[in-house]
Amino acid sequence: MSDAQGRPRRARTAARSAEVPISDVAAVRSALQEASASLARLLADGAMLEQIAQAGRLLAETFAAGGRAYSCGNGGSMCDAMHFAEELTGRFRDDRPGYAALAISDASHLSCVGNDYGYERVFARFIEAHGRAGDVLLAISTSGTSGNVIAAADAAKRLGVRVIALTGRAGTPLTELADIAVITPAGRYADRVQELHIKVIHILIELVERRLAPGNYGASV
Repeated sequence: MSDAQGRPRRARTAARSAEVPISDVAAVRSALQEASASLARLLADGAMLEQIAQAGRLLAETFAAGGRAYSCGNGGSMCDAMHFAEELTGRFRDDRPGYAALAISDASHLSCVGNDYGYERVFARFIEAHGRAGDVLLAISTSGTSGNVIAAADAAKRLGVRVIALTGRAGTPLTELADIAVITPAGRYADRVQELHIKVIHILIELVERRLAPGNYGASV
């Protein structure tokens, strides 16, 4: 007898028996090992650690001078952009003054600009309206090729807004526009890249606090 695709039932049964799914615990262990390996590669990349340190210094200097930080991204990267901003305006670990940070995530702005100018302009239009020389944009794209994030970086450069790119690939249009490019090449899929992105975001906030609120880290001003 044959199945619906015309394959002999015996062959179908043999193919199924050859598939040996790993256990749930093994899948969990494999995922954590892959994530750990990605983190280890970043930790061993001294040049990239310096880029992260430079980005932290730039953000701290921007806030100290009265400037603002904007952040943008799509999907999970938008969630990261929002997380970055709220940790700065709110509280990260201990009390300190809020810092002027804003994620480009307002639904009315996104739908208005998307409807009138196209989705590629949703972030750039916001920067054109609010960005001032001396501000900074955290532009997040795991691929480095998101058209609307690239457009925002381009608008920022024209206005004198400095650009920190947070991405997963080198040599992309986004990294070419960036003043500082933090690249976390963590694997084949975006999830591993994004896992490192949130670590970088938390480190950037800590670096800002260590400069502007050193008392939170046991140091006097």
